[in-house]
Amino acid sequence: MSADAKPVTILMVEDDDGHARLIEKNIRRAGVNNEIIPFVNGTDALAYLFGKDGTGTVSTHRHYLILLDLNLPDMTGVSILEKVKANPHTKRTPVVVLTTTDDEREIQRCYDLGANVYITKPVDYDGFANAIRQLGMFFSVMQVPETA
Repeated sequence: MSADAKPVTILMVEDDDGHARLIEKNIRRAGVNNEIIPFVNGTDALAYLFGKDGTGTVSTHRHYLILLDLNLPDMTGVSILEKVKANPHTKRTPVVVLTTTDDEREIQRCYDLGANVYITKPVDYDGFANAIRQLGMFFSVMQVPETA
């Protein structure tokens, strides 16, 4: 990390508690010690990102990386991605889609909306753990741009 690097907070939007624990465990195992704030639904994640006034100014000088599941109980991850990328205060926030959905059209749609990385969760534990370890290595070298 460079001397002027800012601490990045990871916002994990994942409704499956087992997946959330596995993701965090493997991120830590990869040596990434950034704060992780978990959300189990999109409503709470967006409220945090956009603040009480809903404008997103609260996130202007914060440095986030969003880990986003597409299958959530209250809204789709695609809807969250659209809102994050449409907001001038959060549009540069890196978004890593981490989901079981492997439909090519859905993957392309996420990239078209501004997702930085799309990872399909393997259904078997070992494959999933390996994908998360690779994600941890990615975090350790990633630079997060200024948001505003």
